Amino acid sequence: MAEKDRIEKKIRIMHTTDVHGALFSHDFIENGPARGALSRVYAFVCRERERYPDALVLLDGGDVLQGQPTAYYYNFVETQSPHLVADVMNHMRYDALCIGNHDLEMGHAVYDRFVSQCRFPVLAANLVDEHTGKPYFKPYTVLERQGVRIAVLGLITSAIPHWVPKDQWRGMAVQDMVDAASRWVAYIQEHERPDVLVGLFHSGWDGGIVTEAFSENVSCRIAHEVDGLDVICYGHDHQKHVEVVTNKVGRKVYCVGLWSLATSVSVIDVTLHYAEGRLTGKKIRARIQNVMYETDPAVYEFERKYADASALIASYVNQRIGCFERAIHSQDAYFGSSAFIDLIHDMQLKISGADVSFAAPLTFDTVIHKGDIYIRDMFHLYKYENMICVLALRGSEIKGILEMSYGLWTDRMQTPEDHIMKMAPLLDHGRRLGFVNLAFNFDSAAGIRYTVDVTRPEGERIQIESMSDGRPFHPDTVYQVVTNSYRAYGGGELFTRGAGLDHDELQRRILRISEKDIRYHFIEYIRRREHVRAEAMGHWRFVPEEWADEACRRDRAILFGNYESNDDETHCGKDC
Repeated sequence: MAEKDRIEKKIRIMHTTDVHGALFSHDFIENGPARGALSRVYAFVCRERERYPDALVLLDGGDVLQGQPTAYYYNFVETQSPHLVADVMNHMRYDALCIGNHDLEMGHAVYDRFVSQCRFPVLAANLVDEHTGKPYFKPYTVLERQGVRIAVLGLITSAIPHWVPKDQWRGMAVQDMVDAASRWVAYIQEHERPDVLVGLFHSGWDGGIVTEAFSENVSCRIAHEVDGLDVICYGHDHQKHVEVVTNKVGRKVYCVGLWSLATSVSVIDVTLHYAEGRLTGKKIRARIQNVMYETDPAVYEFERKYADASALIASYVNQRIGCFERAIHSQDAYFGSSAFIDLIHDMQLKISGADVSFAAPLTFDTVIHKGDIYIRDMFHLYKYENMICVLALRGSEIKGILEMSYGLWTDRMQTPEDHIMKMAPLLDHGRRLGFVNLAFNFDSAAGIRYTVDVTRPEGERIQIESMSDGRPFHPDTVYQVVTNSYRAYGGGELFTRGAGLDHDELQRRILRISEKDIRYHFIEYIRRREHVRAEAMGHWRFVPEEWADEACRRDRAILFGNYESNDDETHCGKDC
């Protein structure tokens, strides 16, 4: 064969995921520098486009519409203008995006508007029209670079029905992600005959929540079980990971996952060899590029382009809504009744009129300082755009939820020297300890008085003494329970496995759900109150106290270092 009949082509695939509204180098929640930003990704991509002018593909793995106020403002406040996130991603010339669970959580009005404005396809092969069975979004797209056909298949975690209220994705059915991957890879191979097949997945590597109904994170499983994929770009679990998997027929699949908030970019180089017009071989390399310290002038060019939008967002989040007499700390919530979580309980109970409230610290370690309170502080208090849900639950089911919740974050103490928190070495080579489980599932309750006996085995720790007003609490009585929509639809399994309810029965227990998100209601609540003195209710405690108090001090030092709470009263401003 003549040498001229042999051709080598190179393409570069780049991938972001779980951006969560991190568009700019300013963090609108912290009111300071951001760790990651699409403006920095943009600068890196611009340089790479110069190196690969006709051979670069840019993809995103979803969860772009929730997180920073940049997204929230254009989701729910400024709804008549073009959506900022769509505008930014169009400017960056993204080639495809896979929808994420937090994107769907924003509701049809938000993501349908976003999708209509994107000049690139939004993918999700396993979200189908519930009547026709046809994909609601595009299932895949085929791109061409230097004559190389690149197919990109989008798939989202099958957990959607167990996390997101049906109204937010009404008209769709969610298919099993692994089954859908198998069907669509075969279809694409037969009908499109791509040179490179990329899986663009919003599902983590492995683990997460696994039930008979769904598995949260299946990218690893698909890499092993579904033949035909060359590359998997995945997200959702916010973990940096590069791995080459040898699949069930012995072929290699190159897999890359990323941290969140536009701090890094996947870079996958594919070299293809052709002979007489036929593909004869592929060589793939994958790596992760950190862009947190990107200082190219293109960063500032990007941010100047969107300066007006930034100013609007800043004006919104810097609106004063009230005054806190004292600081509140989320870390207090792990060690007893706390002002931070009890403020959420108090607001949920008063807004809903329910008997019992469930809530967890959604940010592992944050503080809202005493003094004037602004809309940006509400993103610290409540991280997600969940709705307020009220359900009917029996007293025994409430106890079951608490048993499971405290089993997630407390260990059994058999001597006074034992740990009270359930901890394990973190992923930073075991240099320090952290919680074994995710803190946003560490629910406490209010509206009742109870103790948690940490010397008892899991499932036998909770003793509910009474309702908070002194009325008796009965296992067989049905109470109105307020929580967030994630929990009410089965998120974290507390209200399913913990309460002993299957998913369908849990849905039947829902009495009402708010039209607007919890953060909106909290903002309005504080505006009406103006002057807020958040205090711990003191309605639950660990026992025996002679063991628990000292163990909490020890474990707090391990988890958070030295800690001093300064809750002195303060004057917050002229209107306080």
